[in-house]
Amino acid sequence: MEKDLSNYRKSYEKQELLLKDVPENPMELFQKWFYEVDKFFIEDETNAMTVSTIGLDGFPKNRVVLLKRFTYEGFIFYTNYNSEKGKAIDKNPNVCLSFFWHGAERQVIIKGKAEKIAENLSDGYFESRPRGSQLGALASNQSEVIESRDVIEKKLLKLEKEFEGKEITRPINWGGYMVRPSEIEFWQGRPNRLHDRIRFTLQTDYNWKIDRLSP
Repeated sequence: MEKDLSNYRKSYEKQELLLKDVPENPMELFQKWFYEVDKFFIEDETNAMTVSTIGLDGFPKNRVVLLKRFTYEGFIFYTNYNSEKGKAIDKNPNVCLSFFWHGAERQVIIKGKAEKIAENLSDGYFESRPRGSQLGALASNQSEVIESRDVIEKKLLKLEKEFEGKEITRPINWGGYMVRPSEIEFWQGRPNRLHDRIRFTLQTDYNWKIDRLSP
């Protein structure tokens, strides 16, 4: 099987990213971009991001998860702590997050360390989830091998009966991570592949070094 993709091209011409328009803190620029994409490019799932970890087998692995909160401190997402990504983070907390908003021709790449958030914060978010999602977290031993889909569906039905009319509490192996960034790069597509790339590198006390990178 072979397919030549050399003629797949797109010219990026919608916007620009200039140093004079960049704030001192990258989280302010991230917030600006996030809200612009969310408002004007509804075809994008704005909070969908790729999480990259180094697995226990030594290989990097990417998967798309949903960003659930961001603050000046970092980026929060939720998962099963016993999943493949959870085990990878436990061994090596250095991760990379990336957002690609094709409608806006923008990309954000974040390097940082992942750490578990406080249990009460995970409890609060779990309580806010739809009941079906709560039961799904109980039903799934994420990343483990199962014989068939029928196995997990039967387990879900059993849990639905078991918890009928009852409150569902967060399982201890499920919760949030915050990724505290040490480097954030903003990429804005430009014509002729001369894209704008602005990199923020954390120095000390939340001071950031700002550089323009060659495309």
